[in-house]
Amino acid sequence: MASMNAGSGPHSYVQNSSYQRGALDVAKSFMEEEILTKFNIKDLEKNGVFIADFGCSTGHNSFPAMQIINEAISHKYESAEFHVIFNDVATNDFNTLLTSLPPNRSYHAAVVPGDFHTRLLPKSSLHFAYSSWSLHWMSQAPRAVADSGSPAWNEGQVWYPGNHKEVFDAYLDQYSKDMAAFLESRAVEMVGGGFVALLVSGVPQFWNPETDYTLPCDLSLMASCLIHMAKKGRLSFEKLKSFNLPYYYPTPQQLKDILERSHSFSIERMEIIDNPGKHSLPEQLSSGLFMKDCSLITLEMKSILMNCSTSTRRSLQLHPF
Repeated sequence: MASMNAGSGPHSYVQNSSYQRGALDVAKSFMEEEILTKFNIKDLEKNGVFIADFGCSTGHNSFPAMQIINEAISHKYESAEFHVIFNDVATNDFNTLLTSLPPNRSYHAAVVPGDFHTRLLPKSSLHFAYSSWSLHWMSQAPRAVADSGSPAWNEGQVWYPGNHKEVFDAYLDQYSKDMAAFLESRAVEMVGGGFVALLVSGVPQFWNPETDYTLPCDLSLMASCLIHMAKKGRLSFEKLKSFNLPYYYPTPQQLKDILERSHSFSIERMEIIDNPGKHSLPEQLSSGLFMKDCSLITLEMKSILMNCSTSTRRSLQLHPF
């Protein structure tokens, strides 16, 4: 998995993530409501609250989200001590994140590098998991689409929109496996009754990958540019044939079906945020290139599946910054 552009320059993620911030701005009231009405875990004021952001990048959009979650929980548990774990791939620019931490934050901070499709934290240690605009990243592009002997061979088309059904099915299958791996990993790490809040980028329910030639978004533009460069001889066609973008944008129903197959979580709320860019970008941009929807999902850990007694809980052994 790749990381976002580092630093704070003109091409950095910090300077090019206003669209993603728009999703959080819209989801803020929903998350606060869910926390205030449904988040109830014993002994939080005694043992502390552990929150993790999976896919934090350099923190520009993560810090406001962590503040929202912290403040909402502190309304119910006033004397609790808060600990926030920032996670992203090992190549992420954690230096920018750590040097940008809000000076007046109300939590201890630590970083845990690693692939969020795998276990990262101790068993039964996490109370609130959050991920925004990250879960469209798959652990890898489907192997079948790069195999010239497979019915799903993509043959240099880079992505799945407008392609034949076998390519689309291969992408959906890989995405489903990766989402299941993410949920299974969090199920082990979370305490019973813990919450997961996910902001997942996707496409409208009416979008049909078999009839719509492209997805109206920036990635389709990038794929088109790569193909054009290969035709102009500026990029090897052989290299292009083996390159496939490891992203998948689900429809709301596809996402709901995947989540409902989890035996560890129950869906508490699912909201569709229509084109979140219109809340954070100039009108000509939000209504033009960027036309992805975003889903807010809050999940609750099923207590019956976790042993959350004090004797079996392990505390996170992390050095705060």
